[in-house]
Amino acid sequence: MQSQRRHPRIFSVEFFPPKNADGIEKLRQTRNELITLNPRFFSVTYGAGGSTRERTMDTVLDIQNAGYNAAPHLSCIGSTRNGIREILNEYRAHGIRHIVALRGDLPSGTRDVGELRYANELVEFIRAETGDYFHIEVAAYPEFHPQAPSSVADLKNFKRKVAAGANSAITQYFYNFDSYARFIESCEQMDVNIPIVPGIMPITNFTQLVRFSDLCGAEIPRWLRRRLEGFADDLDSIRAFGLDVVTELCRRLLESGAPGLHFYTMNQSAPTRAIWQALGLANL
Repeated sequence: MQSQRRHPRIFSVEFFPPKNADGIEKLRQTRNELITLNPRFFSVTYGAGGSTRERTMDTVLDIQNAGYNAAPHLSCIGSTRNGIREILNEYRAHGIRHIVALRGDLPSGTRDVGELRYANELVEFIRAETGDYFHIEVAAYPEFHPQAPSSVADLKNFKRKVAAGANSAITQYFYNFDSYARFIESCEQMDVNIPIVPGIMPITNFTQLVRFSDLCGAEIPRWLRRRLEGFADDLDSIRAFGLDVVTELCRRLLESGAPGLHFYTMNQSAPTRAIWQALGLANL
């Protein structure tokens, strides 16, 4: 993973936009607890087909207005160029300079894929509209996108996003170090050398983790699945074991040259803080 060692390390966290006033206050508390770790930025997800457009915007601006860097997700599937242009213009008006550009998913029962079908087309559109104004992140899949016809096709799709103008990438979460290492090696062979930051999902609830992993195609290794199953409903043991497993994965990634870590927080602070502190990142 030599190409990744050349990049400065960036640590960041991800939120999803809350649905109501109570959720907004809880997220602000979570954000304030995570600010003490000094993450480079907070990203905010964007619902299928733009279903959380306003809530994503509100959450991003709340973070920005509090004095911290926000990186909104923006997906193109089911959207029009004019709609995306409006969002980009609004973010520019508020001084947002960081975008996570994704294909996204259509809402259930919807067939209109919109005017831009793939993430590389979205990246191209952002560059055409705004030049180099935005730092553009894209998604990477060390275990390959569940809808990709083959690993080769998925790697070519990733290279297209980079060629379109992506500055860096954040991966889907994984628990197999070798999947990330091999993905980076494949990217190096294709002369793709942008920073590819591992996405990290803390383990706090086995049932929830299985559901998420089934939806997104992330693999739970058999040894890990069996150990978690053995704890049954003992959440304290699941969290303690999960902390050890994920902390060791993060340590190995950083020691091997990964250019940082991106934490999928699920709008909770404690699991991310525990991993961060176990790694000694709080002292950076």
